[in-house]
Amino acid sequence: MAATSTMLELGTPAPDFSLPDVGDGTTVSLDDVVGTAATVVAFLCRHCPYVQHVQATFAAIAAEYAAHGVGVVAISSNDPTIVPDDAPPSLAEQKAEVGFTFPYLFDADQSVARDYGAACTPDLFVFDGQRRLAYRGRMDETRPGQGTPTGEDLRAALDALLAGDAPSTDQHPAIGCSIKWSPGSEPG
Repeated sequence: MAATSTMLELGTPAPDFSLPDVGDGTTVSLDDVVGTAATVVAFLCRHCPYVQHVQATFAAIAAEYAAHGVGVVAISSNDPTIVPDDAPPSLAEQKAEVGFTFPYLFDADQSVARDYGAACTPDLFVFDGQRRLAYRGRMDETRPGQGTPTGEDLRAALDALLAGDAPSTDQHPAIGCSIKWSPGSEPG
């Protein structure tokens, strides 16, 4: 089922986290991934066609902007008992297949998704150098079967931050598969 992001209030401090990487199980925290210029926290998964549509472009953007002081981390918060493709071993395969060069973390108790107000996959959050939310929402306006991903919205936000400016406040919610919440853990 498609859902839209909740559009967390701009200026919100980045919620801290400490989660295992899907590849080797090492614990990764916000401090480990924060960039000097900006930090992108992306809620992703493997099964979602919206993620599949943008994942290669997202990987390329992450690699490109890493050289400019942008930290990137992906987090999967889906309950793998509901969607087995979103279990850590499958996510590790996705990371290798797509070529993610950033940590891909698993949020087993879904607390990080709740802290960020994540509602769908992909759901993007971009924080400035002071770890304040500067952009949230979609990567671009394309959808599965409707255009080739460019990442123009994400790129515009990152370019603004790299230039020392605030991204435009004309931001659009992400649209994607709803996060698969464990029974009884859905956000209020």
